[in-house]
Amino acid sequence: MLTHAEIVDALQHLLTPEQVIDDDDTLARSSVDNFRKLQNIFGVHTMRRPVAVVMAASTDDVAKVLAFADANGVNVVARTGGTATEGGLESGREPSIVLDGSRMDAIVEIDPYDMQATAQCGVPLQRLEDEVRTFGLTTGHSPQSKPIASMGGLVATRSIGQFSTLYGGIEDMVVGCEVVFPGGQVCRIKNVPRRAAGPDIRHVVIGNEGALCYLTEVTVKLFPYTPEHHTYMGWTLKSMREGFEVLREVMVAGYTPSVARLYDYEDGQLHFSHFAAPDDCIVLFMAEGNERLARATAEGIREIVAAHPSCVEVDPKLVEEWFVDLVWGPDKVAREDERIRTTRNVNRTTEISADWSSVPDIYEAAMRRIRAEVRGITLLGGHSSHSYINGTN
Repeated sequence: MLTHAEIVDALQHLLTPEQVIDDDDTLARSSVDNFRKLQNIFGVHTMRRPVAVVMAASTDDVAKVLAFADANGVNVVARTGGTATEGGLESGREPSIVLDGSRMDAIVEIDPYDMQATAQCGVPLQRLEDEVRTFGLTTGHSPQSKPIASMGGLVATRSIGQFSTLYGGIEDMVVGCEVVFPGGQVCRIKNVPRRAAGPDIRHVVIGNEGALCYLTEVTVKLFPYTPEHHTYMGWTLKSMREGFEVLREVMVAGYTPSVARLYDYEDGQLHFSHFAAPDDCIVLFMAEGNERLARATAEGIREIVAAHPSCVEVDPKLVEEWFVDLVWGPDKVAREDERIRTTRNVNRTTEISADWSSVPDIYEAAMRRIRAEVRGITLLGGHSSHSYINGTN
């Protein structure tokens, strides 16, 4: 097995010295992701550190590094935007390197006729979204990390955005991609609307979290961007069970709002205390897209909610203001870091997916057991963010 110094030296000769970073501070910060927010903020790093952070500039760089790592038993941790929050940037073995694709940041093509865009793995989603909007288009993908997350990581982690009820998750948006497998083999999955023969090999890539291959380029669908048709709607109500039923009725009726969210009273007070009572749950929707479809969606949702007398409509402007502030850019991340330094409170989100008949019981059991069995919690809330005809997240 190569020593750390030999690994660094070999990588510097394979690429350039400038692309191989091995100072103590970089290695410490690169040993974890935002799963360990508190440790990061206070500079306490106890996890296995990589030997180096390698800044790839091309698919060829990625292929060379993976071939070297495979031949020499070096574990590779894939990274682009560095916004992960689930511990995926921690190495399970030594020696390891972090292969960073953030410099691979070219938007390769925007094709408004075939309604697709191709970008390298290090392109921030917000930059791609800004570019396609100049054509009157949108990616339809809007996770809360949109300003800082990159395309490679979004696909590799099978991300989902706030408009998923209309546009789907990232797995529904990916048309094709380019990846590099261990050993350095480059594979391109071509851009076609559908595949009929054999398994869909895109799903070897989507959600693999860097364990099976390194994603270097991705092509995603585009959609017309029509903000003038956005319709925001919100209601307060008194129970999560009724809220789940409202969501279910909307989905079963065939409506596809871009946003369909339900908050319990405690999570609601975190976001909506300026208009919701302390015991209120909140259900929110946004309709968008083609003018006729958006109008019909909004009308259908209002008709369904009207059959639930406990639902009280709130000013749509309040819903719109909440939504605009939902994404996390660098400034908001910095404010959260400062809050954690002051309060020592760290927030966590755990997500499950379940069918309609199960999810109310799961929610109630989770709330009951966490309150009874987990100490030191300052706030415990729940919400539903993504819904389907057969269930919700």
